Order: sequence, then C-alpha cells, then structure tokens
Amino acid sequence: MWKLSESILGDNEEQQDNLFGEQEGLCSLSPLQRVYGFAACLLAGLVCMFLSLVVFIKPIKFALLFTFGNMLAIGSTAFLIGPVQQISMMMDPVRVYATAVYVGCVVLALICALLIHSKILTLLAIICEICALIWYSLSYIPFARRMVSNVTIRLFDTEI
Repeated sequence: MWKLSESILGDNEEQQDNLFGEQEGLCSLSPLQRVYGFAACLLAGLVCMFLSLVVFIKPIKFALLFTFGNMLAIGSTAFLIGPVQQISMMMDPVRVYATAVYVGCVVLALICALLIHSKILTLLAIICEICALIWYSLSYIPFARRMVSNVTIRLFDTEI
C-alpha cells in the first residue's frame, strides 16, 4: 500500500514537471506544427506592420497596428523554442536591459496612443520603440551591438 501511494505521488511530481516542460504536457506541438505556428504568427505580425504604414497619417492607429505587429513577430519565436525558453532568453544578462527598454517603449507607445491621444508623443514613442527593437534584435547577433557602438562612435563621436 505504501509503495502504491509513493508511486502515485511520484507520478504526480512527474506530471507537474511535464506540465511546465517545453516538450511534453498539455501544450506539446509537433515540429511541423511549431513551424506552422511560427510562420502564421510572423506573417500576421508582418501584415500588421505593413498595414500600419497604410494608416501612417493617423499616428494612433499606426502605433496600435505597428506595436501589435511587433509583439506578434517577436512572439512567433516562442513557437519554435517554447515560451519558457523565449522568456529565459529575453531575461539573459546579455539582453535583459535591451528587453526592458523594448518592453518599456511598447508600453509607452500604447499609453501615448490609447490614453493620452497625442499624435506627437505617439510618433516619438514609436521611434523609440523601433530603435529599442533594433537594439534588442542586435543582441541575438554576436558582436553586433559592439559593432554598431563602434560605428556610432566614429560617425557621431558618441557611444551607445
């Protein structure tokens, strides 16, 4: 009887481990399904970003579509590597500041568009968001941020 309850408890612990694991559990996807999810999410993000250019005259609509498209595009990689791995990579010491700045700019753009309704502030927030997205994306390419810093030092006599 004791061995039976021990094996049941052991199975429950394994199920909890698998529930939050990336390969097994409730949300397991086949490799082909992961690629399809990635492609669909990335395509939807790119379409939103393209459509945001159509409504560029209206900065608030532009900010909403562009920001939503960015979030879809970045979230698409979660299909390939899993959401837990995606978040842990975003919180990696190499890119934690870039992630924080990017997320802050996304929130700032949404606040300017949805709450403040200021076209000028919304456009400035979108420009900051684009710069933060570029800097965040460069963190995944080895030595890319160092190279950009060296170029800005030479061109503008300042360091990023």
